[in-house]
Amino acid sequence: MPVHAFIFPGQGSQFAGMGRDLAAAFAAARAVFQEVDDALQEKLSKLMFSGPIEELTLTQNAQPALMAVSLAVLRVLESEGGLVLADKATVVAGHSLGEYSALAAAGSLGIADTARLLRLRGMAMQKAVPAGEGGMAALIGVDLDQARSICEEASVIQAEDGRAAGSETIEVANDNGGGQVVISGAAGAVARAIEIAKARGVKRAMALPVSAPFHCSLMRPAADAMREALERASVLAPSVPLIANVTAAKVSDPDRIRALLVEQVTGTVRWRESVQAMVAMGVDSLVELGAGKVLAGLVKRIAPDAATRSVGSPDDIEALLKAV
Repeated sequence: MPVHAFIFPGQGSQFAGMGRDLAAAFAAARAVFQEVDDALQEKLSKLMFSGPIEELTLTQNAQPALMAVSLAVLRVLESEGGLVLADKATVVAGHSLGEYSALAAAGSLGIADTARLLRLRGMAMQKAVPAGEGGMAALIGVDLDQARSICEEASVIQAEDGRAAGSETIEVANDNGGGQVVISGAAGAVARAIEIAKARGVKRAMALPVSAPFHCSLMRPAADAMREALERASVLAPSVPLIANVTAAKVSDPDRIRALLVEQVTGTVRWRESVQAMVAMGVDSLVELGAGKVLAGLVKRIAPDAATRSVGSPDDIEALLKAV
């Protein structure tokens, strides 16, 4: 009997049209989208179904939208197939904003509260660093130590005579596994890091089309905003433990969950270690619920022996219900 973990995607998995086929086919999906629209007091579902993609990709929209699709998939699995998450999964996990989706799926957060928290999180992250002053880059073909070494060198601002003339923030944002590490920080430091990586023969080093430097210490104002919001939010013990991004370890205590969600804004998403931790616990099947197939692809590179499945469409739902 497979031991399942349910995992939830993060930013970058959004696409125009996401959730539209679910809404057309299932009342349970429509109810989730309506609940999110009501919580945000706007038709986010219309933006999800029809675009434009430029507006959907804005952090404040992409974050609640991706959660909405993940939770719509889960609610359909529950209503159509009688799936009970706590019976089928031993743990849940999510990549960055996906951690909120995972907690909502496990009953720790309500859907409306999660939508409002993610809207605030997106706006606070966007506001923390003025546009153009920060950036992110993906390094392909490096391990964590190599990425940290590149960041250390890139943090130094050099004067024309070659001497150090100060420093700028640059840190590891995501350790995604399979030789993929994302770095984040001041725009100048990110540009230097790309050049250093190329000079060191790194397979690929490329700037990412993001609007802010997520998951680094420049996000501290956003972390402060989330601390205040999470103190007011109702957080319950999840029906199954969460594997937290910043610790790659199980957590179920509501106060600890609040603290880790705050820490996550500035901390590294330790996805590689999270997947390894789940496998070490005996998980041999990881089911991605929501838009896209990014996490399933990462899992295959980290734990090639584990079974993976992405569930985001009516056909995917039908196939999963037959399998479980």
